Amino acid sequence: MTLPTTDWIVQQEDLWRRLIAGGGKPGVARIEQLTDKTGYEILKAMLSGELPYPPMNDTMNMVLIEVDHGHVVLQGVPLPQYYNPMGTVHGGWFATLLDSAMGCAVQSTLPAGRSYTTAELSLNIVRSASYNTGPLRAVGMVIHGGRQIATASARIEDEQGKLYAHATTTCFIFDMPAS
Repeated sequence: MTLPTTDWIVQQEDLWRRLIAGGGKPGVARIEQLTDKTGYEILKAMLSGELPYPPMNDTMNMVLIEVDHGHVVLQGVPLPQYYNPMGTVHGGWFATLLDSAMGCAVQSTLPAGRSYTTAELSLNIVRSASYNTGPLRAVGMVIHGGRQIATASARIEDEQGKLYAHATTTCFIFDMPAS
């Protein structure tokens, strides 16, 4: 099964090469690696390979492509192992990509020593996807960033801008544990 080469596939492969060359690998950062960094700095350190990226990125075949303050882009290719019994991508794959994009968008706004968790997730899948769909991108954006609560939205689109799913979230913001 060969996926047609697209600009997004080329960009994703280039990003993986740079990430691995920078020492990037899946894992969980130690708390002392995180407490003095802002959320934005943590995400940029993952992109450069300085900090490990989440192991679930390998499992779910997704990668962080772009980070800005309050805005992130994740990309994934919906592989056959994510199919439901009907032969299309399971809603959980969409939910994971959307939740990750919105959570990272919230994280990108947090000061050092603060973290978040998803408190609520609402999503709508408007079009089915399969491996032949090719790469899909989830663009997450913060709607409101408060001291204790943040809200965000995200959309999953293909390279032609066709919408596949959209979502909103509420995240609980808290102090990072000391250890």
